[in-house]
Amino acid sequence: MAQAEIDSSYSWVRLGISVLAGTMSCIGLWAAVLVLPNVQAEFDVSRGGASLAYTLAMVGFGLGNVYLGRLVDRHGIAPVLAGAAIVLSVSFALSAFVNSMMLFALLQFPIGLATAAGFGPLIADISHWFMKRRGIAVAATAAGNYFAGALWPLALKDVIAENGWRPAFITVSIFCVVVLLPIAWMLRRRIGAVPSSGTKGAIPDQPVKSIDLSHRTLLILLAIAGVGCCVAMSMPQVHIVAYCADLGFGTGVGAEMLSTMLGAGIISRLLSGFLADRFGGIYTLLIGSVLQCLALFLYIPFNGLASLYIVSLVFGLSQGGIIPSYAIIIREYMPAAQAGQRVGFVIMATVMGMALGGWLSGLIYDLTGSYQAAFLNGIAWNVMNIAIMVFILMRSRPARPAADKLATA
Repeated sequence: MAQAEIDSSYSWVRLGISVLAGTMSCIGLWAAVLVLPNVQAEFDVSRGGASLAYTLAMVGFGLGNVYLGRLVDRHGIAPVLAGAAIVLSVSFALSAFVNSMMLFALLQFPIGLATAAGFGPLIADISHWFMKRRGIAVAATAAGNYFAGALWPLALKDVIAENGWRPAFITVSIFCVVVLLPIAWMLRRRIGAVPSSGTKGAIPDQPVKSIDLSHRTLLILLAIAGVGCCVAMSMPQVHIVAYCADLGFGTGVGAEMLSTMLGAGIISRLLSGFLADRFGGIYTLLIGSVLQCLALFLYIPFNGLASLYIVSLVFGLSQGGIIPSYAIIIREYMPAAQAGQRVGFVIMATVMGMALGGWLSGLIYDLTGSYQAAFLNGIAWNVMNIAIMVFILMRSRPARPAADKLATA
């Protein structure tokens, strides 16, 4: 890995391309959500039956982060992103011609799988190109899925309203080939090979920080922590629209609050990058997790219209930087060679946490007739996340000076 390539001007150009790649490819996270009422009405199924499409997309997304992360470690991001573009194009095109809800839902699995190329694997790739500003690079790349959530609904809403969801899916299918393939080609350059020992002008494949835990143990703890923070995170993100409807404010207000939350999440992710570069991934994650927990508490006593907008803004500003921090921690405490696979594994755990949390919150609502207990459930999972991260922090050791790292590599 040539020293000259790290934090270079090309690194920043590549970061811009990577953010664009994440924004464009993460349509797969929102497509099923955008057309949910349309496909439910056309196929005459229940809301739960229609929601199966989103569930399968998230399962594919979780697994894709692991599988595609391994491929990125071996072959680089360009062929993985190009393959994902083709899978997305074919899957969206086929989805536009299905005649049953089950077929539509099943096709969301490969869409979610391919979408993963624009998240965990892309984050792992960009992390190799930065050292001094790795935090902001990872955070900006991770913000691509939030940009997608903000931009794609605006781009497709008129197509869906005027022509229906099928032409919208065909439009996305064409877009994936026309736009994502050239983006993949622009990312074809690979950073220099990771040397096995320290050499002049190169950076060794060694972690920059030390910890009194095996890599396997640390990875498992991060995955469990990821489930905990995302069970908590999913409560407002998945149910804020329904919560607003229950309070009599309407689903339109709920959608605005969700947009507010995601928009604030973009700001939070970028700010967390600056914090990570200064204080490290663990401290950044702890700050976000503690603030997220406090924001969840605020949802319980404040249920007025204005207060909910404010709390949703606070929640978005709190939680946006949590997920990228896991990738930064992995790059700080583990060797670079398997970064894609390890980042993908923890990202998969966070996705499973989102899926579990969304379901648990709905179940608790069905059992209690209120979201109050669901907020408390999210807080409990959030406390578990904080406890794990405090334990990891206590087992970590001060970073070795750069000269020592090169000497012992």
